[in-house]
Amino acid sequence: MADSKLPLAPKSLEETGLSRGFLQDLALKTIYFVGEMVGRDVARNLHLPFTDVVEVLLRHLRDEKYLEVRGGDSASASNWKYCITDKGRLKVAEVFTRDTYCGPAPVPLAEYQKSVLANKVMYGDINRERTKEAFADLIIDPDMIDKLGPAINSGKSMFLYGYPGNGKTAIAERICRLMGGNIVVPYAVEVDNQVIKFFDPFYHFPVEPPEEPKPVSAVASILKDKKDLYDNRWVEVKRPMIMVGGELTMATLDLIFSQDTKFYEAPFQMKSNGGILLIDDFGRQQMRPQDLLNRWIVPLEKRVDFLTLHTGKKIEVPFEQLIIFSTNIDPADLVDDAFLRRIRYKVEITDPSVDRFKRIFQLVCKSRQIEYRENMIDYMIEKHYQPKGKPLRGCHARDLLDQIGDQARYLGVPPELNESLIDGACGSYFVELR
Repeated sequence: MADSKLPLAPKSLEETGLSRGFLQDLALKTIYFVGEMVGRDVARNLHLPFTDVVEVLLRHLRDEKYLEVRGGDSASASNWKYCITDKGRLKVAEVFTRDTYCGPAPVPLAEYQKSVLANKVMYGDINRERTKEAFADLIIDPDMIDKLGPAINSGKSMFLYGYPGNGKTAIAERICRLMGGNIVVPYAVEVDNQVIKFFDPFYHFPVEPPEEPKPVSAVASILKDKKDLYDNRWVEVKRPMIMVGGELTMATLDLIFSQDTKFYEAPFQMKSNGGILLIDDFGRQQMRPQDLLNRWIVPLEKRVDFLTLHTGKKIEVPFEQLIIFSTNIDPADLVDDAFLRRIRYKVEITDPSVDRFKRIFQLVCKSRQIEYRENMIDYMIEKHYQPKGKPLRGCHARDLLDQIGDQARYLGVPPELNESLIDGACGSYFVELR
């Protein structure tokens, strides 16, 4: 934690950037849902320090008769048990008409904006050697790496197009790896006392903190837990790579307000700030490609997006991610020249050559602990590919070896590359229209 990217913990209510009323309502809702809580657990649920922050909230709620103390095992208020009074329940009912959010305290929108800009990728220093290293575990044409490198280095959006199964998603994952470093994201964002839920465990993967050295002295043993030094409303995560496909609609590109919970969910592009947003199978969404262009024409050029609260107010958020459009359709058949001009880089992901196809098989065989036999790959190509004009695809090695493994388990034999298992795998994998 010594080199944590997290900001320091607030030392007062003022340093949270949130109003006392907002935080008191959040504390009251937190206790209401549990029924009875110890002070330190309230602080833990709010992700805020108890001393000088949560204790001030609880003291005021007691003074206002919204809470009462029912015991505790020490003189410290952090160990007292707090429960809701009848007056407090009426207050909670009133608060629920505005929102039902109950979770970590949010950070102000302005703090989130500053954090995104501080954590954005510094493009321009991504050179050939770094790019080759990032793609070292893929069998990929060196010429394609040299096409991808300048596109990545520009920080501008790009098209990856070509036939399915040749690794467009795997390439996007390596681009995200090439960006390097971790970022910090908030659990939630506050604007005008309204909450935008941000952290998404499906896309944001926390970085495990390094193990702290054990105390070596009496003084060290009484030091405050270092986690308490940092603002736990934030979490350090790996740079996100968010992939969306057919589920992408115009509605999901704006703040998603729930009439039931009365708070917002951040849209995909906001959650992907600092990383990659991969629009997979572009052209197969429920919206027209031109509609997406019209929606993002300003963000793509100005690096800012405007989202709308249900009150009608628009808020400005950074648009600091690398947008990658992945499609199996020729880009020229999808969008007009105006769109293509704004997507500066178009990189075709081609079918592998016979040599690269064999090397992919060799790599996957090694990972599955299956002996690689090149003569059997030659047999497969000559019998199942060449006579029918089937193209070689990068995903075939993985998929066909999965089929071979399934058959071998069924037959009770070890998985290996032989004519019988290859014929069975190809026969059940490829569709033969008669």
